[in-house]
Amino acid sequence: MKHLLLQPKRIYLLTCMTVSLFLLLAVQTMAEPTPGPIKNIVIVHGAFADGSGFKGLYKILTKKGYHVTIVQNPLTSLKDDVDATLRTLDKQDGPTILVGHSWGGTVITEAGVHPKVAALVYISAFLPEVGETTGQLAMSLPMVGEGGILPPDDKGVVYFDRAKFHAGFAADVSQEEADFMSDSQVPIFAACFGAPVTNAAWKIKPAYGIVATEDKALNPAIERNMYERAKAKITEIKGSHVIFISQPNAVANVIIDAANAQK
Repeated sequence: MKHLLLQPKRIYLLTCMTVSLFLLLAVQTMAEPTPGPIKNIVIVHGAFADGSGFKGLYKILTKKGYHVTIVQNPLTSLKDDVDATLRTLDKQDGPTILVGHSWGGTVITEAGVHPKVAALVYISAFLPEVGETTGQLAMSLPMVGEGGILPPDDKGVVYFDRAKFHAGFAADVSQEEADFMSDSQVPIFAACFGAPVTNAAWKIKPAYGIVATEDKALNPAIERNMYERAKAKITEIKGSHVIFISQPNAVANVIIDAANAQK
């Protein structure tokens, strides 16, 4: 008789424990963060203009809550630049949008296979296929305007002609700013342009391409051809090769679109 009387009490305690466990699990589930837009952005600069030129773009993105890291790649070889980018990607705490300008496009094409890279954004950038070199793509169509990239010097280093820097590289910034950029330019070893790509991240990651329609350093038609071949989402923005300086809000919008599209 005593055993039978204890049964309801045991059932009651068991029910209470079950309900408590259910509520605990429900609270834990609610507390877990839900997947949202990607917040990490890594930017790789190109030749002649280093990472400091992205300050305006950096301010826009960080004010919107993004964590932005700019790689100061050495421009000594494709491998060196890729290694610098991979080290930065290793330090990201989650999925990342990898952005490259000009020569930086070749770098992110190679480095973008990193598992933390969710999508690629090319800003008036090279987008090579496996086995291609940047130099091959640069010469695939005639230059627009008079250009300004000088032949390699006796050390194999390439500079942009100071006399042509404003018109040929950064026509839509002030003369004063262009002069500073020219005098602080980061030259690139010519060997970079002859290094073939061994990985094409755009084949396995979503790609976004910005065409700078007034670009005189890289023919905009070459940009379109590369982006179309890679089936990248293309945005055309009126501006020079340094479109990220002259039109930072428009460039930021493309990067944000890429981040929001990856779930």
